[in-house]
Amino acid sequence: MLRWILGGREAQNSVEKSPVLCIGEEQPKNCFTELQVLKGHFDIVRFLVQIDDFRFASAGDDGLVLVWNVETGERLQELRGHSQQITAISTFSCGDGFTLLITASSDRSLSLWDPDTGNRVQTISDLQSSVKCLLVLERLSVWLSGGQELCVWDKDFQLLCHRQKHSDTGVAALVELPKNCVAAAVDKEIVIYRLTVSSDSSVLLDEISRCSDHHDQIRALINVNDGMFASGSHSGELILWDSANFWNVAYEHILWEESHPSSQTEIRLATPKPSEMSIQHLTSNGRLILAAVGSGLYVYDVVSKAVVAYRKAAHDSNVLHTMLLSDGELMSCSEDGSVRMWEIQDLPLAAEPASAGFFGMWTFGRSSKQPGPQSKKVLEIPNLRTLELTGDLIGHSGAVQMFLSFREKGLVTCSTDHLLILWKDGERQSRLRSQALFQKLEENGGL
Repeated sequence: MLRWILGGREAQNSVEKSPVLCIGEEQPKNCFTELQVLKGHFDIVRFLVQIDDFRFASAGDDGLVLVWNVETGERLQELRGHSQQITAISTFSCGDGFTLLITASSDRSLSLWDPDTGNRVQTISDLQSSVKCLLVLERLSVWLSGGQELCVWDKDFQLLCHRQKHSDTGVAALVELPKNCVAAAVDKEIVIYRLTVSSDSSVLLDEISRCSDHHDQIRALINVNDGMFASGSHSGELILWDSANFWNVAYEHILWEESHPSSQTEIRLATPKPSEMSIQHLTSNGRLILAAVGSGLYVYDVVSKAVVAYRKAAHDSNVLHTMLLSDGELMSCSEDGSVRMWEIQDLPLAAEPASAGFFGMWTFGRSSKQPGPQSKKVLEIPNLRTLELTGDLIGHSGAVQMFLSFREKGLVTCSTDHLLILWKDGERQSRLRSQALFQKLEENGGL
């Protein structure tokens, strides 16, 4: 299988090393046997966004936004204009298949780009602070920027309304909710706003609720389905919320406890490092939530409100990005420079009682913010499954920040090594090359 071809493998800010997890050279379930290295950035590449079925954009600390063709790896456009690192990027659909790009930068500016021509259509400078997140509300033809202020803009980059300075941390994440509502992660709270569009097309942004059940800073905020959204905190809290009434539907807390070798009672381990318990990323397919917690992965079923599979040490360092491919397959990338493919499988009958630890406090409903009951042992949890490594994509020499899947067309990864890698299905590529060769021979009268 592919090895470190671009440099030495060094974990970035790694947590305490766990036993090495290795799949070996033969990976029959891993179709990504070819790669193409894409160069163009000269600093950390942090963001990837899909434009259409064939194009994507990359952005990072060099302030550049590059547009690529996923099938050929060709660099189509180079969007220059920001003087400092990109802090957020999103697409804005204008109808008729026409898509624009919105970017935010540490230079306290926002820009609207045409990825077809590379031209900057609109720009806003001299903002009061840098924008941390963007949210496009296609149905209302508006978009929001979050930072020290929460602002609502129209498609022409005109400011419609805004809310003044939040806490020192500002708005870290935004998600759209039903009935023209938006959830904003602000430090330890989730603030719910409702957008009201009047007859003269003016927009009001009213705060209607605050969700204060987290004990620590919120690091991830996602929509799960039409009825629920989820949030994850720096201290390992996963909370499931009702999207209509903003109730706490379920509460999970990772305590990192395990059994003492000589005792039947469970004990609290030494205080874990913050990075070991922080929920760095959440993703969902509507039924399952995949949480990246430290260097581990945890799969939570929103119907049964239970953890159905986990692996505490999925990578050698913190997991930065995840994706659910199906109810049984998932993918993750890490500061250790690897991208891994996983399959949810039943635990073997002779499995050890998971001494690596597990979720401790299992309480549902509104949190009382008090320490939970003694954690359950893993063997008491019914239908628990495990994550088995099925593929290991090794090519980057730095932390892999995120990835973007184009399904059969390939997978794109970006990293602190300033590179992008386009991973391809080897069998599909071989088949396409053969078809192209036969077509060329036919055109030249060779057959």
